[in-house]
Amino acid sequence: MICLNAEYSTTRQVVGIPEASQSGVAAIEGRRCLPPNTLRSGEGGLRLQGHGKSEDEQSGPLVTIITAVFNGEKTIEQTILSVISQSYNNLEYIIIDAGSTDGTIDIIKKYEHAINYWVSEPDGGIYDAWNKGVALASGTWIAFLGSDDLYREGAVQAYIDFVSSRTDLDIEYVSSKINLTNDEKVLRTVGLPWSWEIFRKYMKVAHVGSLHHKKLFEKYGLFDDSYRITGDYEFLLRPGRHLNAYFLDEITVNMHVGGVSNADSRVFEESTRAKISTGGRNVVASQIEKYWAILKWKIRSQLLG
Repeated sequence: MICLNAEYSTTRQVVGIPEASQSGVAAIEGRRCLPPNTLRSGEGGLRLQGHGKSEDEQSGPLVTIITAVFNGEKTIEQTILSVISQSYNNLEYIIIDAGSTDGTIDIIKKYEHAINYWVSEPDGGIYDAWNKGVALASGTWIAFLGSDDLYREGAVQAYIDFVSSRTDLDIEYVSSKINLTNDEKVLRTVGLPWSWEIFRKYMKVAHVGSLHHKKLFEKYGLFDDSYRITGDYEFLLRPGRHLNAYFLDEITVNMHVGGVSNADSRVFEESTRAKISTGGRNVVASQIEKYWAILKWKIRSQLLG
């Protein structure tokens, strides 16, 4: 391994991609780039320069962070900086852009010397974009960070310290606490330990920035991209009570309120669908829980103005 630039988490521990893999098929436990697409408007990053990421006993687990974005010029720069400035050394960053028409691509190109791979092309929504990212991921651990959300300083290191100190456990998923923010104002802190009896009723874990072991995707497949808002909830419902989930009792992300799942009341319809179809929840109970959640959402919206 070599260090390209000690300033960034994504460039401190880098390996060369073998010449035979530079056609874009497989390289270092993950695909180097997506297949050709005539609608693609851009592609770049360290992988296209022959630099990959890997892991061994000295490097520590490789963490892949995936951001999906569309027309995010107002927020994407701070999101990128929150990732590449992490203290943890063995991290790769993948950005899947849906064909932005504002200044998003210019900002991504500004930092492509510290982004492992980025691509801009039309997609079928956030979960289609995430699925592309998972297919590209080289990491043992995979996380998803919104294009207007920020990792807090030391967040990834805190996650890795947590899982590394529990090697006797078969950890598949780790969540934490997050701050819900409006600009720089913290509105409230959310995130509870995973419990099947609660999770089958409500999404009470904070998904943004949390760690998924790659074996979760090997066992349960990719995200269902027929969902537009709650595909992450549906995915974590698949293992049922058998999910080996753990909780890091620290605040790791500042999540901007106003993202997809915060701004659209369809979240309640999709959550109900997921609970019934994937979680096996009773239809009547799910409907009651839906209307109770809508009522609380409306009251909270009024209080927050």
